[in-house]
Amino acid sequence: MKNKTVTTGKNAAPSLDERAQAVLRGLIERYASEGQPIGSRILSRDLNLGLSPASIRNVMADLEDMGLISSPHVSAGRIPTRSGYRVFVDSLLKVEPLAPTQIRRLREGLKPPEEGAEQMAGEVSRMVSKMTRMAGLVTVPRRNSAAWRHIEFLRLSDRRILAVLVLNDREVQNRVLEFDRDYAPEVLIATANYLNEQFAGRPLSTVRSGLLEAMRNDMRNLNELAQTALTLGERMFELEDAVEADYVLTGETNLMGFTELADLDRLKALFEAFNRKQEILALLDRAITAPGVQIFIGEESGYAVLGEMSVVVSSYGSEDCPLGVVGVIGPTRMAYQKVIPVVDVTARLLGTALNAGKSSAA
Repeated sequence: MKNKTVTTGKNAAPSLDERAQAVLRGLIERYASEGQPIGSRILSRDLNLGLSPASIRNVMADLEDMGLISSPHVSAGRIPTRSGYRVFVDSLLKVEPLAPTQIRRLREGLKPPEEGAEQMAGEVSRMVSKMTRMAGLVTVPRRNSAAWRHIEFLRLSDRRILAVLVLNDREVQNRVLEFDRDYAPEVLIATANYLNEQFAGRPLSTVRSGLLEAMRNDMRNLNELAQTALTLGERMFELEDAVEADYVLTGETNLMGFTELADLDRLKALFEAFNRKQEILALLDRAITAPGVQIFIGEESGYAVLGEMSVVVSSYGSEDCPLGVVGVIGPTRMAYQKVIPVVDVTARLLGTALNAGKSSAA
């Protein structure tokens, strides 16, 4: 299976010659395995480029000037910076394909969908965690994979509206929405007609992403009807998230084995974020509609608690109907070349298994 990696950083990478690329790649790969600052003598032996330690030191000095590596203390060794990891992931990474035996083990470990979505997500999360020796997570397939058929808005009082959403021709969901202003009945009818014209037949996941994208644009350029539709639609999905969004996380204790994450206060804040789930779910929501593997390095996630972490994720399902996300959370010095194919292949196999289950059920 060929993976397609979509990274999330700004790709304004500095231009590196072959020697600088080799030194940066070698330093990052060695640091990933040892977790200690890497010196020029070690790299001189590892790289087998015929470069003396002095020549390696000169290259490292250039890389440090570019902000790609740094010296954590008085040690002569260097460690990668977030920018260094980003250049590595975007330009220098050589992904190691999974062995056929590993793919077969993953395929055999996927339970039939009839066992239940949460149980299946838990099993997949455990497999990913075991293969990477980090924290594995899988979002439970949500109802937003269902297709939007029809919506109506009914005025209950001055500032309370009942939203009636029909999914897949049969399932009906009711949500009571509260606002700080009143909407006239004729406005609600026109708004419902507008949303039905725009989104009927589309998966809820793409409906939500479409609304979010429009909300990010300048609403002043939209007419009043479109603005109202976006406001009501976004409020409805906020409630939907609170009720249904969930993920299964396993192997988080593996993170305690990394020295840079062993600080008790840092671990406490991280585990509290895992338990609250809102921050992690918001990050995964950004990834579910994007193709391929996405990599958030350090502060790219947007959350301080993940500042020393990297998150590698890929959506499962299909491009037209994504069902959820498979991912790995670990330190920024993770072996990306090994983690990426695990996430990518697992997401593909999980999507295939779920689609096969739908076909057999039909």
